[in-house]
This record gives sequence, structure tokens and C-alpha cells, in this order.
Amino acid sequence: MGNEYTQTALQIIRSYDGPPVRIMEVCGTHTHEIFRLGIRQILPEAVEVISGPGCPVCVTPVRYIDEAIWLALERKVTICTFGDLVRVPGSTQSLAGARSMGAHVEIVYSPLDAYDYARQHRDEEVVFLSVGFETTTPPSCLAVRTARAEGVMNFSLLTANKTMPRAYEAMKDSADAFLYPGHVCAVMGTGDCEAMVQQGVSGVVAGFTAKELMTAFAVILKKIRQGRPFFKNCYPRVVTREGSRTGKELMADVMEPCDDEWRGLGCIPQSGLRLRPDYAAWDARRKYSVPPMKGKANPACRCGDILQGKCTPPQCPLFGTVCTPEQPVGACMVSHEGACSAYYTYGGKIR
Repeated sequence: MGNEYTQTALQIIRSYDGPPVRIMEVCGTHTHEIFRLGIRQILPEAVEVISGPGCPVCVTPVRYIDEAIWLALERKVTICTFGDLVRVPGSTQSLAGARSMGAHVEIVYSPLDAYDYARQHRDEEVVFLSVGFETTTPPSCLAVRTARAEGVMNFSLLTANKTMPRAYEAMKDSADAFLYPGHVCAVMGTGDCEAMVQQGVSGVVAGFTAKELMTAFAVILKKIRQGRPFFKNCYPRVVTREGSRTGKELMADVMEPCDDEWRGLGCIPQSGLRLRPDYAAWDARRKYSVPPMKGKANPACRCGDILQGKCTPPQCPLFGTVCTPEQPVGACMVSHEGACSAYYTYGGKIR
């Protein structure tokens, strides 16, 4: 990343006089930091920042919540989960509602916490809700591999792990350039993003500080004027082309690609991850014969459109009135990484 970007980022941004450009950030942390740092206020009118499918809780489909509730109420398993998922609405209720009906739901901070709980409570069947992208998938893999090595059979995963490259491809016509999440690229490297330039997909890898984000926006606006697809790693202090060999090998050993459903985007081929057959004993769907579920979202909620960049949260009729952080209707308001949560927290202002 050259000095011409780091030293003159603000000047490049303010002097932009090129064509209208839509920049899609696909990371919940980016969503909040761009708001918190006031970056939207300094962008030219021609530059629009839209939120994409960067929040793992937000893109998890309704049927997944229904599966977790079924396991808790019908099979009487102990559900271990990150706190955000507890209030995400399913077809008829959330895990919080199921807990009020007697479901056993434990809040944990990592997959290994859930594994430790299972190891210490051998009389309970424990299912961890494994939701996330490439950054949180390796710890889930490690937990399962440890369970197999130590013979802990009362532990399993209900997987909803996803990978980002296929989502970028599915969303390539929704934006002129992507702001790629630095933490995902730190694990997976930049190879997939570089390869997508050949498909006409542009983007830069961005960090999370004010300087790093400003630099990323400046690079995009400078490259857009050149009129050709591009890629740039603006987070080289953390992200390499190779990524984390250990993390990628761990995922490849324990999980395999599969078609998967994304809220708002539908089924994206080979975008999900499921446990390999060698780990079938720790796969909750197989272990408990979870029946197929379709899931039914609230038809008035526009989370799906927001995740595709088709509208902003304030354009949803439920935003800030019926749907609030205290009583969320959609996943984008529940998760602290969600776009609706960010707009609500920072006043719902686009600029």
C-alpha cells in the first residue's frame, strides 16, 4: 500500500468527480465502523455505501432457527450458542421464546466453550449452533476434532457455516466494488478475490481503523476512474495472499463444501460447509434425524432486500417502529453486526 494512498486518502475522496459508484461492504464490523467514524459524511454525493451479506447471524435462514428450536424442545438437547442467535425470530418464535417453554439454552463465547460444557455434563446432549464465515469456522472444526479425539460423544454441531467467495459472485451486479472483510481474508488469503477480477468483480481488502478504511475508499475511487476491474490489498499488515495455512487445513480436514441457503439470497451453490462423513457422529442433523424445514420469515420484514443492497434499513416500514433492538422482527436488527442495528444505533442517517 503506497504512500500516495495513505497520505492523501482524504484528498482523493473529496476530489472525486467521476461517475456514480456503489461500494458494498460485506462485514458487520465495517458497517458499524464506517458509521462510528463518520466516513459517510465525507463521501461525495456520487458515492453510495451499501450493506451486503456480511453479518453471519443475518444471513442465517429462518429454517435454521426452527431446527435449533426443534432440537431443544423435541429432542431435549442443551443448545449452546452465541448470544445474538437467541433472539433471532424463527417461523413462530425465537430461542428465547423456546427457553421460556423449558428449552435449555446456554450462552457461550466460543465453540470450545460449548465443547467444555459437553465434556463436563456427560448426562446432557449438547448441540452448538455453528454459525459464521471463514473466521469462526476453524474453532468449530477444532472443537469437533477434539471431541472425536477424546471420545466425547454427547457433543455435536448444527452447522450454518458459510464461505464468502460464492456470495461475492452472486452479488457482483449489485455493486461497482466490494470492501472485502480483512479478517476473512486473513484466514483465506486474497487468491479468490484476485481471481474474481477476471469475472469483472472489483474490490479492496480493508482493515478496521480510520486510516485503513479511508485508504480503502481512496483506492476504490482512484481505481474506478481507470475504468477497469481491479483488486488491491489495503490491509497488508494482516492479510497475505496465502492466508492462514493452519486454518484452511483444519477446515478442509473437518468440513466439505455444500449448497446452502442465505437469507435474502436464496440457495448459493457450494457456498456452505458441512461436516465430512468421518464426523457424522458429531453432526446434529444426522445424529438426531432433524426433519426438513422450510422456515417462514415475517413478510413485512425487508432483511432480505437489505442484505442484497436493494434498500437501506430506514426504507423498511418496520424499522425503528415495530422493529427495534428491544423487540427485533428481523435478524438484521438483532445482531450487533447487522445493518439495521447500525442504522438504528447511529440515528438511521445515510449521511
